[in-house]
Order: sequence, then C-alpha cells, then structure tokens
Amino acid sequence: MSESTITFSELELAQPLHKALADLGYERPSPVQEAAIPHMLKGKDVMALAQTGTGKTAAFALPLLTNIDVNLSEPQILVMAPTRELAIQVAEAFQAYSRYIKGFHVLPIYGGQAYPQQIKALKRGPQVIVGTPGRLLDHLDRGTLKLDSIKALVLDEADEMLRMGFIDDVETMMKATPKDKQTALFSATMPDSIKRIGNSYMNEPEFIKIAAKTATVENIDQRYWFVRGNTKMEALTRILETETYDGVIIFSRTKTMTVEIAEKLEARGYSAAAINGDMTQQLRERTINRLKSGGLDILIATDVAARGLDVPRLDLVINYDIPYDAESYVHRIGRTGRAGRTGSAILFVAPREKRMLYTIEKLTRHKIAEMDLPTRDDISAKRIVSFRETLQNVIKTEDLEFYRNLSQELSAEDDATVEELAAALLFMAQKDKPLQLEAEPARPPRREREERARDSGERGDRGGRERGRERDRGPRQPRANVNMDTYRIEVGRGDGVQVKNVVGAIANEANIDSQFIGGIRLHDNYTTVELPADMPKETLDHLYKSYVCSKAMKLTKLQSGTLPDDRPRRGGRDGGNGGNRRDGNGGGQRRERSESRGHRGQRNDSRGDSRGNRSDNRGNRRDK
Repeated sequence: MSESTITFSELELAQPLHKALADLGYERPSPVQEAAIPHMLKGKDVMALAQTGTGKTAAFALPLLTNIDVNLSEPQILVMAPTRELAIQVAEAFQAYSRYIKGFHVLPIYGGQAYPQQIKALKRGPQVIVGTPGRLLDHLDRGTLKLDSIKALVLDEADEMLRMGFIDDVETMMKATPKDKQTALFSATMPDSIKRIGNSYMNEPEFIKIAAKTATVENIDQRYWFVRGNTKMEALTRILETETYDGVIIFSRTKTMTVEIAEKLEARGYSAAAINGDMTQQLRERTINRLKSGGLDILIATDVAARGLDVPRLDLVINYDIPYDAESYVHRIGRTGRAGRTGSAILFVAPREKRMLYTIEKLTRHKIAEMDLPTRDDISAKRIVSFRETLQNVIKTEDLEFYRNLSQELSAEDDATVEELAAALLFMAQKDKPLQLEAEPARPPRREREERARDSGERGDRGGRERGRERDRGPRQPRANVNMDTYRIEVGRGDGVQVKNVVGAIANEANIDSQFIGGIRLHDNYTTVELPADMPKETLDHLYKSYVCSKAMKLTKLQSGTLPDDRPRRGGRDGGNGGNRRDGNGGGQRRERSESRGHRGQRNDSRGDSRGNRSDNRGNRRDK
C-alpha cells in the first residue's frame, strides 16, 4: 500500500490499541485507514470506496474500539458481512486489536452454527457482534438479539451483500438499530442501490475514495502451499532444500517468530538471520550488508523491518505467515523480480486463510498455482545434483595427483576396487545430509485405518448407532513421525461444549489440520486433548487466550504422549462396563445412560428444536 505520511502513534487511538498494533508490526496506516480513522473517532458517518485487501477492517475496528464501553455488557457495535468467512476474519481482527482491553468480547454469528450455542453466547453480552445478514435477522425475529444499545453499525463489503441478495435483510437490520447510531459503509464498488442506502440511512457521511490499482507481478513466479498440520517449519526446510535460489527473504507476522525461524534454520545448517523492529539500526544495517555481500543467504523479516529493502540477489520470497492485507503481499514479493529480473514467491496458506488468497488473486489479477510439498525423493535428487556439481568443480579446479596415487595404493593394499573406495568416500562425504533418504510412509487405506481403530478399542467413523451421537474422540492412530502431548482446556460438558467445537476452535486458532488433533476427552468442567509435541510457544500462548463456546480455553500441558488414566474405554460414551464410576456403588453406568438419553422433557425440546429448524430454512438460505 502507499506510504502514509503519518504513523499510528499520531492517531488518537486508545493506548491498549497502540500496544497491540506494535505487537502486530503495524507502523503506518494504509490510505483508507489514514482517511477513515480520524472521521470515525469523531463519531461521523463514513462511506468509503476502497477495494478488498486495503486494510478496511482496521479502518473501522480501531476507532470503534477506542470509543467502546467495556463496562457495558451489551452489543454496542454491529458489523454485517456477506459471508461467514469474512465474519470470522473480522471478528478475529477485533480480537487481535483488543488483546490488551480487559473485559472485551466479540462474537461472530453466521449460518451453520447451532442456534442454542449462539443464543448462549449472546446472553453473555458481547460488546461487538459480527454476522451475516440472514442469521442476524433470524436472531432479531427470535428476540435473542437486542439492538437497543447499538452505537455503531458497519456494512463491510456492501456491494457483495447486494450481489448475494442480502440488501433487503441489510435494510431491515438498519431500521431495527437506533437512529442516532454512527454508520460506516465500506464497498469496493458503489452501485446505485448502495448509494441509496447511504442517502437513506446515513447522516451527512464523509465520502472517502481510495484509487483502485492493479499490482504488477509479471516477473514473479507465484505459488502457494496449503498448510496441513503443524508442519510449516518442515515444509520450509524442504522448500529451501529443493528450490534454486541465490538469496531468500522469509516474511513472518511477528518479531518473536522471525527470531525463532532464524534459530531453527541455523540449527539445520542454513546461513540465516532475522531483522525486526527490536534491532538497533546498526545491527540491521550490518545484517543487510552480510546479505548483500553473500555472507548471509536467508533473511527473516517482518513487514515493517523489510520496508525499503533492495538487495539485487534476492530471488525467492517465502511468506511463512500470510499478510493481513493483499497490498502487503504485493510489497513483500516485490523484493524480488526487480529491474527486469525474474523471481519466485511462495505463500503458506492455512485453511482459514483461503479468503485472503482469493483477495490477493483479485488484487493482482493473477491466479496463484498450488504447489506440492517436495517429497523425500525430490530432496534426495536435489542433493545428488548438488553433490555432483561440487565433485565436478573439484575435479576441474584442484590438483588431485597425490589423491589419485593414494587411491591406487589403498585399492591394492586393501583388496578393494576403485569403485568401492569411491562409494565409501561418497558415504563419508555426505555428512549430515544423506544422499539417500527413506521413502515417505504410505498412508493406509480407509478400510485398514478403521479396522485398526476398532482393534484398538475405537469405532470406525462410520460405525454403529453412535455415528450421529456426540461422543468423546478416542486416541487415533498417530500420524507418522508426529509425537503427541496431552493438554487440558478449562471448558467442559457443563459449558455446552462438544468434541466438534474443540476440534474446530483448535484447528482454526492454531492452524492445525484436524487430522493432527488426537484424542479428546470431555469432562464436566474441563477437557483433555492430544496435540503435536513441540508446538511453538507463540501458538500455545495464543490457544491459552482463545475461546471455545464463548469461554477461554486456558490451555495447559498435562503430560507427554499418553492420555490420563480415566480415559473412556470402548462401549458407552464415557466408558465400557460402567465407565468411570462416580462412587463405589456401581452406579456410573446407569447415570451415564440417563444423561445420554435425556429426560422426557428434554426429548420433547429436541423435537421442538427440530420443528423450529425446519421453519428456519429461510434464514439458513440467506447465509448460503
């Protein structure tokens, strides 16, 4: 994005927000942020024409958070978004910016989630609600969404809501909010219907127009890798082993992670160093000079630290963390492919970040190809090619007469052929980078995995009457080379949590594929879960502060490798042959069965919910 003339510190934002922005590496606002934030801080209505990926979320979230009343546990800010993906993304942005604001809560609401779960979360009084129009209107009709205290309303990607047929729902929601509220409308285009909404429901809005532009990346080969499991560092080392490059810059979102990546790469034998905002200018310049002179091959940097960097030998950019906006991506990969030179860029994309990938493609008007992670055979082939080139260079440039005579003597004395001597020397020369690697472990077919699961005391995921019933997820067959640790989270059955909630929350918050989440055991007031060992401290800290079913996880490590002794066994939901009895009188089995079936009144409620869900199809269709 264009260089701003001011810094965030010059904007009159709340102090906790400045601290959070520093953690996130935000230094200067984007054009839409610089234009919108001052008006919104004054409580004015804003209508902004700006394309996707320009930092619009921060443009409205930061000023609204500055003016929020955390002592009031009622919805004060309502954000409407066209899709559940964008609703989640915006809610996460609010959460990131408010990390130092005590007592703040944000709630995303969208179709596909269970109504009881959303209703329970609404009763806790979040100050910010981010939702899709259809589901918000459903809650309004049910009386479960109260808008009396709404101080600000935001329409994010208003033209998309128009295109998807939500405009009537949007107007209904706007009419239901207080007339004296502040309103902000952000849209990439401004059709007549959107202008009409502005004229009808906004009070003398400030109009902001950010010139659209298309980024040019013709000289850069762009690819992305879809992150699967806790394997980003493994993926990074495989890519560095197989890509052809002179100099590399790796981008990370946080200062802490730049140092962690650099240390891990150095431990693997790479010449790597980090630059970030915590470094002195002298050390930064010394590090960059090492990169320019060839004394350093890999630089790990934050967006802020890399600003203005121009090193001709950089020909590979790796986005270890996806940027917060599309224009930052363009600036990142622009570190290569300059002055007619060619370059390569690789982007790591976690499952919940696919929307940003599409935004980047839209901004650049360039389809980014998905890449396969290099296999061990690929690594072996690359090592052999490199080894051969080194040998040929030695043969051409070095005087080998002494060694040729020595090899003949050794061959004669030890009764070994020259080929055998050469093979032994090759074996010794490979050191810590073997030329021959073991083949990738084959994933067993589905039928074999299910049979193995049943043999170990589990049901297959298609098995038996329990298929549609919520159960604890027992220990699954561990993925090859993945050690597991057991963690405890302070959310349990009493909070209404289900296994799928735990899996979804951890998968989204930690960027872990669900197949890397092991056994999950639900208890009354806590849950245990198996996760890959040696997860980054930053990820664990983030999970500690993350929420599931509107309650903080407060994740802590229990032990390594195995589950607690009270884990359920094959049979009932909480154990076979009576499960874990709560007393010494053998009453555990009967009690668990009663809880599983529910009381008559509860069963009637379930039927009522079922009928209610049929009548709610209108709302679900809106969110599709």
